[in-house]
Amino acid sequence: MGAGIAGLLTARGLARAGVDVTVLEAAARVGGRIYAEEIGQGVFDLGGQWIGPSQPRMTALAAELSLATFPTYDTGRKVLDVDGRISTYAGAVPSLSPLKLAILQTTIWRIDRAARRVYARDPWNAPDASSLDGRTLQAWMAATVPSRLVRDVMTTAIRVIFGAEPRDLSLLFALWYIGQGGGILSLVEVRDAAQATRFVDGAFAVPQRLAAGLGDAVRLDSPVERVDWTPDGVIACTPHEEHRADRLVIATPSNMTSLIRFAPELPASRRTLQRRLPMGATIKFHALYERAFWREAGLSGELVCTSGPVSVVFDNTSHDGRQPALTGFCVGAAALRVSEMAETEQRRVFEDVLVRGFGEQARSHVAFRIKDWTLDPWVRGCPTGIMPPGVLGTHGPALRAPIGPLHFAGTETAREWTGYMEGAAEAAERVVQEIVA
Repeated sequence: MGAGIAGLLTARGLARAGVDVTVLEAAARVGGRIYAEEIGQGVFDLGGQWIGPSQPRMTALAAELSLATFPTYDTGRKVLDVDGRISTYAGAVPSLSPLKLAILQTTIWRIDRAARRVYARDPWNAPDASSLDGRTLQAWMAATVPSRLVRDVMTTAIRVIFGAEPRDLSLLFALWYIGQGGGILSLVEVRDAAQATRFVDGAFAVPQRLAAGLGDAVRLDSPVERVDWTPDGVIACTPHEEHRADRLVIATPSNMTSLIRFAPELPASRRTLQRRLPMGATIKFHALYERAFWREAGLSGELVCTSGPVSVVFDNTSHDGRQPALTGFCVGAAALRVSEMAETEQRRVFEDVLVRGFGEQARSHVAFRIKDWTLDPWVRGCPTGIMPPGVLGTHGPALRAPIGPLHFAGTETAREWTGYMEGAAEAAERVVQEIVA
């Protein structure tokens, strides 16, 4: 159930093991949080788009599917917008005063060190798990980071990683998630990090080719509304038909799984987990231009804004350079506010941020495309599910545990790179092993 990368890879793995499979997808397309469109003279991802060098499953899958990749452009200086004050810098961290730079580096080091102490497979058993799960990441930063500017820079990074505010995140959950991705800089940087590599044909080509390999086994426009299950099998009911099977793999975001009626009811811990694991909020936009004027000015195209409404912008020019483009992310509380605006107003707000960072030329775009993931009917957010205090430590064991014939995949269940395509691939690998065994 679910034709994102996790669901499709699970189905492919089971089919290769000789199992008859059917993939039920609620939407009219495959991909879940992965989607792309042809805009101007290129293909641009409106959802997830990057993979990194420490993500072996997705690297191998791209090669297996004969999907060409290319490095994300990051040559030149980056732009930092602090409350409208513009500066540029090179390297992984912004140019700050020596004292604030030391505080920032110490903060990153402390978070990464704490994250390494949280177990990837069972974070609820980590030392001090209960205490960590009882407070928010924001409370920790308020108590340990003495500089407001450094807190603002860290908050910007957290917003982009989770699509949420630090006040929304359990400290245990945040450390677990950060640790699985190799640390803060691994999650937010380009070179040798999570944003290192793009797909020539867009990341959407991955689920498209996986689905093509499964053929008629993939059923679109088939939302599962009810699941009847016993230890011996399941009946998955869509508006049009019933599907009987020995096992059901649920590879949908937990916030969507909570809308399905199960008979008998799922155990209380699993139900609570699904209700309390909402999606982050992300609006992604692309601004296309005739020229990559920021490159001509010696800029990488990366813009970091501490006060919103856009948190970060990257160069997203097509692989052949024919279509210069910038892509930006409005996330967290700002995304919820901007989501209520008309699209013309959203565009104006985003344009103003680009102009502040790159100059008046940024207003002379030839195309502008906005994707508000909070309004997607079958996802309702991006990039990942988030956990407030009291969820992971108490209900975490229900995250992956099978219930009779029911198995749980999806990137939120991953033990490596949770929230990323790599996490979806790892989750599929685990579930295939569960079922085949």
